[in-house]
Amino acid sequence: MKKKVVVGLSGGVDSSVAAYLLKEQGYDVIGVTMQIWQDAESLETEENGGCCGLSAVEDARRVAEVLDIPYYVMNFKDEFKKYVMDYFVTEYLAGRTPNPCNACNRYVKWEALLRRSMEIGADYIATGHYARIDRMSNGRFAIRNSVTARKDQTYALYNLTQEQLARTLMPVGDYTKEEIREIAMQNHLPVAHKKDSQDICFVPDGDYASLIEREAPGQVPGPGNFVTKDGIVLGRHKGITHYTIGQRKGLGLAMGHHVFVTEIRPETDEVVIGEAEDVFTSSLICRQINFMGMEDLKEPRRVFAKIRYAHPGEWCLLTRTGEDEIRCDFENPVRAVTPGQAVVFYEGEFVLGGGIIFR
Repeated sequence: MKKKVVVGLSGGVDSSVAAYLLKEQGYDVIGVTMQIWQDAESLETEENGGCCGLSAVEDARRVAEVLDIPYYVMNFKDEFKKYVMDYFVTEYLAGRTPNPCNACNRYVKWEALLRRSMEIGADYIATGHYARIDRMSNGRFAIRNSVTARKDQTYALYNLTQEQLARTLMPVGDYTKEEIREIAMQNHLPVAHKKDSQDICFVPDGDYASLIEREAPGQVPGPGNFVTKDGIVLGRHKGITHYTIGQRKGLGLAMGHHVFVTEIRPETDEVVIGEAEDVFTSSLICRQINFMGMEDLKEPRRVFAKIRYAHPGEWCLLTRTGEDEIRCDFENPVRAVTPGQAVVFYEGEFVLGGGIIFR
Protein backbone atom coordinates (compact mmCIF):
# COMPACT_ATOMS: atom_id res chain seq x y z
CA MET A 1 0.00 0.00 0.00
CA LYS A 2 1.30 3.42 -0.96
CA LYS A 3 2.41 5.74 1.82
CA LYS A 4 0.36 8.95 1.91
CA VAL A 5 2.15 12.31 2.13
CA VAL A 6 0.72 15.81 2.45
CA VAL A 7 2.93 18.33 0.65
CA GLY A 8 2.73 21.96 1.74
CA LEU A 9 2.30 23.74 -1.60
CA SER A 10 3.25 27.41 -1.24
CA GLY A 11 2.74 28.19 -4.91
CA GLY A 12 6.51 28.34 -5.43
CA VAL A 13 8.81 26.19 -7.52
CA ASP A 14 10.49 24.37 -4.62
CA SER A 15 7.37 22.90 -3.02
CA SER A 16 5.91 22.15 -6.45
CA VAL A 17 8.95 20.08 -7.43
CA ALA A 18 8.88 18.41 -4.00
CA ALA A 19 5.38 17.17 -4.83
CA TYR A 20 6.52 15.98 -8.27
CA LEU A 21 9.55 14.13 -6.86
CA LEU A 22 7.49 12.35 -4.21
CA LYS A 23 4.88 11.27 -6.74
CA GLU A 24 7.68 9.90 -8.92
CA GLN A 25 8.98 7.97 -5.88
CA GLY A 26 5.61 6.24 -5.57
CA TYR A 27 3.95 8.16 -2.76
CA ASP A 28 0.25 8.95 -2.67
CA VAL A 29 0.61 12.76 -2.76
CA ILE A 30 -1.91 15.33 -1.53
CA GLY A 31 -1.26 19.03 -2.06
CA VAL A 32 -2.23 21.51 0.68
CA THR A 33 -1.84 25.27 0.78
CA MET A 34 -1.89 26.76 4.25
CA GLN A 35 -4.10 29.83 4.44
CA ILE A 36 -2.32 31.87 7.10
CA TRP A 37 -2.61 35.52 6.18
CA GLN A 38 -5.33 37.52 7.89
CA ASP A 39 -7.13 39.38 5.10
CA ALA A 40 -7.77 39.65 1.39
CA GLU A 41 -4.98 42.18 0.87
CA SER A 42 -2.54 39.28 0.86
CA LEU A 43 -2.58 39.40 -2.94
CA GLU A 44 -0.15 42.30 -2.57
CA THR A 45 2.06 40.05 -0.44
CA GLU A 46 2.28 37.52 -3.23
CA GLU A 47 3.27 40.18 -5.75
CA ASN A 48 6.19 41.02 -3.47
CA GLY A 49 7.44 37.44 -3.51
CA GLY A 50 5.57 36.15 -0.45
CA CYS A 51 4.23 32.66 0.00
CA CYS A 52 0.81 33.19 1.52
CA GLY A 53 -1.08 35.46 -0.86
CA LEU A 54 -4.25 34.74 -2.80
CA SER A 55 -2.40 34.09 -6.05
CA ALA A 56 -0.28 31.47 -4.24
CA VAL A 57 -3.44 29.40 -3.99
CA GLU A 58 -4.07 29.71 -7.71
CA ASP A 59 -0.48 28.80 -8.58
CA ALA A 60 -0.58 25.79 -6.26
CA ARG A 61 -3.93 24.67 -7.70
CA ARG A 62 -2.52 24.81 -11.24
CA VAL A 63 0.51 22.76 -10.16
CA ALA A 64 -1.78 20.15 -8.56
CA GLU A 65 -3.75 19.91 -11.81
CA VAL A 66 -0.58 19.31 -13.82
CA LEU A 67 0.59 16.67 -11.34
CA ASP A 68 -2.92 15.17 -11.13
CA ILE A 69 -2.98 15.14 -7.32
CA PRO A 70 -5.77 16.12 -4.88
CA TYR A 71 -5.49 19.70 -3.66
CA TYR A 72 -6.94 21.49 -0.64
CA VAL A 73 -6.64 24.85 1.09
CA MET A 74 -6.52 24.54 4.89
CA ASN A 75 -7.18 27.46 7.21
CA PHE A 76 -4.40 28.06 9.73
CA LYS A 77 -5.12 31.75 10.37
CA ASP A 78 -5.62 31.32 14.13
CA GLU A 79 -2.38 29.36 14.61
CA PHE A 80 -0.44 31.86 12.49
CA LYS A 81 -1.84 34.82 14.41
CA LYS A 82 -1.03 33.26 17.79
CA TYR A 83 2.36 31.67 17.19
CA VAL A 84 3.83 34.01 14.59
CA MET A 85 2.28 37.48 14.45
CA ASP A 86 1.52 37.90 18.16
CA TYR A 87 4.96 36.52 19.02
CA PHE A 88 6.57 38.88 16.50
CA VAL A 89 4.87 41.93 18.02
CA THR A 90 5.52 40.90 21.64
CA GLU A 91 9.23 40.34 21.01
CA TYR A 92 9.73 43.72 19.32
CA LEU A 93 7.88 45.48 22.15
CA ALA A 94 10.30 43.81 24.56
CA GLY A 95 13.32 45.16 22.68
CA ARG A 96 14.20 41.85 21.02
CA THR A 97 14.44 40.94 17.32
CA PRO A 98 12.31 37.86 16.62
CA ASN A 99 12.65 35.27 13.89
CA PRO A 100 9.07 34.61 12.74
CA CYS A 101 10.06 32.03 10.11
CA ASN A 102 11.48 29.75 12.81
CA ALA A 103 8.28 30.06 14.83
CA CYS A 104 6.13 29.46 11.76
CA ASN A 105 8.08 26.33 10.87
CA ARG A 106 7.77 24.78 14.32
CA TYR A 107 4.24 25.70 15.33
CA VAL A 108 2.35 26.19 12.07
CA LYS A 109 4.00 24.43 9.12
CA TRP A 110 4.87 21.44 11.27
CA GLU A 111 2.85 21.18 14.47
CA ALA A 112 -0.51 22.34 13.07
CA LEU A 113 -0.13 20.93 9.55
CA LEU A 114 1.23 17.61 10.82
CA ARG A 115 -1.65 17.20 13.27
CA ARG A 116 -4.26 17.89 10.61
CA SER A 117 -2.47 15.68 8.08
CA MET A 118 -2.46 12.76 10.53
CA GLU A 119 -6.19 13.30 11.04
CA ILE A 120 -6.81 12.66 7.34
CA GLY A 121 -4.69 9.51 7.35
CA ALA A 122 -1.34 10.80 6.05
CA ASP A 123 1.89 9.06 6.96
CA TYR A 124 4.14 12.06 6.31
CA ILE A 125 4.21 15.74 5.54
CA ALA A 126 6.69 17.23 3.08
CA THR A 127 8.03 20.68 2.24
CA GLY A 128 10.26 22.30 -0.36
CA HIS A 129 13.01 23.31 2.07
CA TYR A 130 16.65 23.06 1.02
CA ALA A 131 17.60 20.66 3.78
CA ARG A 132 17.72 16.91 4.40
CA ILE A 133 16.63 14.68 7.26
CA ASP A 134 18.92 11.89 8.38
CA ARG A 135 19.45 9.64 11.34
CA MET A 136 22.67 10.11 13.26
CA SER A 137 24.77 7.30 14.73
CA ASN A 138 23.09 7.86 18.11
CA GLY A 139 19.72 7.05 16.56
CA ARG A 140 18.33 10.58 16.67
CA PHE A 141 16.83 12.33 13.68
CA ALA A 142 18.56 15.54 12.61
CA ILE A 143 18.30 18.18 9.94
CA ARG A 144 21.26 17.92 7.58
CA ASN A 145 22.67 20.54 5.23
CA SER A 146 21.34 20.52 1.68
CA VAL A 147 23.70 19.71 -1.17
CA THR A 148 23.87 23.40 -2.05
CA ALA A 149 25.27 25.71 0.62
CA ARG A 150 23.93 28.78 -1.16
CA LYS A 151 20.32 27.79 -0.52
CA ASP A 152 20.77 25.89 2.75
CA GLN A 153 17.79 26.40 5.07
CA THR A 154 18.78 24.30 8.08
CA TYR A 155 19.07 27.33 10.41
CA ALA A 156 15.32 27.97 10.22
CA LEU A 157 14.50 24.34 11.07
CA TYR A 158 16.57 23.79 14.23
CA ASN A 159 13.57 23.69 16.58
CA LEU A 160 11.67 20.77 15.02
CA THR A 161 11.01 17.84 17.34
CA GLN A 162 12.01 14.20 16.91
CA GLU A 163 8.40 13.22 16.25
CA GLN A 164 8.05 15.92 13.59
CA LEU A 165 11.29 14.90 11.88
CA ALA A 166 10.28 11.22 11.87
CA ARG A 167 7.17 12.14 9.87
CA THR A 168 8.74 14.64 7.46
CA LEU A 169 10.17 14.32 3.95
CA MET A 170 12.40 16.96 2.30
CA PRO A 171 13.19 15.77 -1.23
CA VAL A 172 14.47 19.15 -2.48
CA GLY A 173 17.54 19.01 -0.23
CA ASP A 174 19.25 16.61 -2.64
CA TYR A 175 19.26 19.17 -5.48
CA THR A 176 20.59 22.61 -6.37
CA LYS A 177 18.20 25.45 -7.15
CA GLU A 178 19.17 25.26 -10.81
CA GLU A 179 18.33 21.55 -10.90
CA ILE A 180 14.96 22.20 -9.23
CA ARG A 181 14.04 24.82 -11.84
CA GLU A 182 15.15 22.45 -14.62
CA ILE A 183 12.93 19.67 -13.25
CA ALA A 184 10.02 22.12 -13.11
CA MET A 185 10.57 23.19 -16.73
CA GLN A 186 10.94 19.64 -18.04
CA ASN A 187 7.66 18.65 -16.41
CA HIS A 188 5.76 21.76 -17.47
CA LEU A 189 5.08 23.05 -13.98
CA PRO A 190 3.59 26.55 -14.35
CA VAL A 191 5.78 28.03 -11.59
CA ALA A 192 9.14 27.01 -13.09
CA HIS A 193 10.28 30.62 -13.50
CA LYS A 194 8.56 32.14 -10.47
CA LYS A 195 10.86 34.28 -8.33
CA ASP A 196 11.78 33.21 -4.81
CA SER A 197 10.06 34.72 -1.79
CA GLN A 198 12.26 37.18 0.07
CA ASP A 199 11.13 39.20 3.07
CA ILE A 200 8.91 38.19 5.97
CA CYS A 201 5.64 37.22 4.29
CA PHE A 202 3.35 39.36 6.45
CA VAL A 203 5.58 42.46 6.19
CA PRO A 204 6.09 42.70 2.40
CA ASP A 205 7.12 46.36 2.55
CA GLY A 206 9.64 45.74 5.34
CA ASP A 207 7.97 48.31 7.61
CA TYR A 208 7.94 46.31 10.85
CA ALA A 209 7.16 49.32 13.03
CA SER A 210 3.92 50.16 11.20
CA LEU A 211 2.72 46.57 11.48
CA ILE A 212 3.46 46.55 15.22
CA GLU A 213 1.51 49.79 15.65
CA ARG A 214 -1.47 48.27 13.81
CA GLU A 215 -1.36 45.03 15.81
CA ALA A 216 -0.72 46.61 19.23
CA PRO A 217 -2.38 50.03 19.24
CA GLY A 218 -1.53 52.04 22.32
CA GLN A 219 1.26 49.67 23.38
CA VAL A 220 4.07 50.83 21.10
CA PRO A 221 6.80 52.83 22.87
CA GLY A 222 7.20 56.36 21.60
CA PRO A 223 10.42 58.29 20.95
CA GLY A 224 13.29 57.97 23.41
CA ASN A 225 16.97 58.75 23.76
CA PHE A 226 19.97 57.50 21.88
CA VAL A 227 22.63 57.08 24.58
CA THR A 228 26.19 55.86 24.99
CA LYS A 229 26.72 52.78 27.17
CA ASP A 230 27.54 55.22 30.00
CA GLY A 231 24.21 57.01 29.62
CA ILE A 232 25.30 60.15 27.79
CA VAL A 233 22.40 61.34 25.62
CA LEU A 234 23.31 61.62 21.92
CA GLY A 235 19.93 62.46 20.46
CA ARG A 236 16.34 61.25 20.04
CA HIS A 237 15.10 58.10 18.31
CA LYS A 238 11.71 57.17 16.79
CA GLY A 239 10.94 54.29 19.18
CA ILE A 240 12.71 51.04 20.06
CA THR A 241 10.69 48.96 17.57
CA HIS A 242 12.54 50.72 14.72
CA TYR A 243 15.96 49.34 15.67
CA THR A 244 17.97 46.14 15.98
CA ILE A 245 21.45 45.23 17.24
CA GLY A 246 24.22 46.04 14.76
CA GLN A 247 22.11 48.57 12.83
CA ARG A 248 24.04 51.45 11.26
CA LYS A 249 21.69 52.99 8.70
CA GLY A 250 18.67 55.10 9.48
CA LEU A 251 19.85 56.34 12.87
CA GLY A 252 19.85 60.02 11.94
CA LEU A 253 22.81 60.79 14.20
CA ALA A 254 25.42 63.27 12.96
CA MET A 255 28.44 61.70 14.66
CA GLY A 256 30.95 62.32 11.86
CA HIS A 257 31.62 58.59 11.50
CA HIS A 258 29.74 55.29 11.41
CA VAL A 259 28.11 54.27 14.71
CA PHE A 260 25.99 51.25 15.54
CA VAL A 261 23.16 50.07 17.78
CA THR A 262 24.75 47.92 20.50
CA GLU A 263 21.87 47.47 22.95
CA ILE A 264 18.13 48.15 23.27
CA ARG A 265 16.77 48.98 26.73
CA PRO A 266 12.97 48.61 26.71
CA GLU A 267 12.65 49.48 30.40
CA THR A 268 13.94 53.02 29.73
CA ASP A 269 13.15 53.25 25.97
CA GLU A 270 16.85 53.87 25.33
CA VAL A 271 18.82 52.75 22.28
CA VAL A 272 22.53 52.40 23.08
CA ILE A 273 24.99 53.57 20.43
CA GLY A 274 28.61 52.44 20.11
CA GLU A 275 31.57 52.01 17.80
CA ALA A 276 32.17 49.17 15.33
CA GLU A 277 34.21 47.17 17.86
CA ASP A 278 31.39 47.42 20.42
CA VAL A 279 29.15 45.27 18.19
CA PHE A 280 31.44 42.25 18.64
CA THR A 281 31.21 39.84 21.55
CA SER A 282 32.76 36.52 22.51
CA SER A 283 29.88 34.90 24.37
CA LEU A 284 26.11 34.65 24.61
CA ILE A 285 23.44 33.02 26.73
CA CYS A 286 20.58 31.15 25.06
CA ARG A 287 17.36 29.68 26.40
CA GLN A 288 14.33 27.74 25.08
CA ILE A 289 16.72 25.00 24.01
CA ASN A 290 15.70 22.37 21.46
CA PHE A 291 18.00 19.36 21.25
CA MET A 292 17.96 17.64 17.88
CA GLY A 293 21.03 15.64 16.84
CA MET A 294 22.23 15.51 20.45
CA GLU A 295 19.99 14.29 23.25
CA ASP A 296 21.32 16.59 25.95
CA LEU A 297 24.33 18.65 27.04
CA LYS A 298 25.81 17.10 30.17
CA GLU A 299 29.38 18.34 29.74
CA PRO A 300 31.03 21.14 27.73
CA ARG A 301 31.05 20.50 23.98
CA ARG A 302 32.79 22.23 21.09
CA VAL A 303 30.43 22.89 18.17
CA PHE A 304 30.06 25.11 15.13
CA ALA A 305 27.35 27.74 15.65
CA LYS A 306 25.39 30.24 13.57
CA ILE A 307 23.78 33.28 15.23
CA ARG A 308 21.61 34.34 12.26
CA TYR A 309 20.45 32.93 8.95
CA ALA A 310 23.23 34.52 6.88
CA HIS A 311 25.98 34.07 9.48
CA PRO A 312 28.86 31.94 8.13
CA GLY A 313 29.27 30.40 11.59
CA GLU A 314 31.98 30.23 14.26
CA TRP A 315 33.38 27.57 16.59
CA CYS A 316 32.29 27.80 20.20
CA LEU A 317 32.20 25.89 23.48
CA LEU A 318 28.78 25.06 24.88
CA THR A 319 28.36 24.92 28.65
CA ARG A 320 25.09 24.29 30.45
CA THR A 321 24.37 27.08 32.93
CA GLY A 322 20.80 26.18 33.90
CA GLU A 323 17.99 23.72 33.32
CA ASP A 324 17.03 25.56 30.14
CA GLU A 325 20.10 27.73 29.60
CA ILE A 326 23.37 27.30 27.71
CA ARG A 327 26.39 29.59 27.47
CA CYS A 328 28.26 29.77 24.15
CA ASP A 329 31.87 30.97 24.27
CA PHE A 330 33.17 31.73 20.78
CA GLU A 331 36.75 31.14 19.69
CA ASN A 332 36.61 34.36 17.66
CA PRO A 333 34.33 37.31 18.45
CA VAL A 334 31.04 37.37 16.53
CA ARG A 335 29.21 40.45 15.29
CA ALA A 336 25.79 41.64 16.42
CA VAL A 337 24.61 38.94 18.82
CA THR A 338 20.92 39.81 18.87
CA PRO A 339 18.49 38.83 21.64
CA GLY A 340 15.44 37.14 20.14
CA GLN A 341 17.34 35.53 17.26
CA ALA A 342 18.28 31.84 17.24
CA VAL A 343 21.72 30.35 17.77
CA VAL A 344 21.99 26.99 16.01
CA PHE A 345 24.61 24.32 16.79
CA TYR A 346 26.17 22.10 14.12
CA GLU A 347 28.42 19.07 13.97
CA GLY A 348 29.59 18.64 10.41
CA GLU A 349 26.47 18.74 8.22
CA PHE A 350 24.07 17.99 11.05
CA VAL A 351 22.04 20.28 13.32
CA LEU A 352 22.63 19.32 16.95
CA GLY A 353 20.09 21.80 18.29
CA GLY A 354 19.77 25.44 19.19
CA GLY A 355 18.04 28.05 21.29
CA ILE A 356 16.89 31.64 21.47
CA ILE A 357 19.54 34.23 22.29
CA PHE A 358 18.76 35.78 25.69
CA ARG A 359 21.77 38.08 25.97
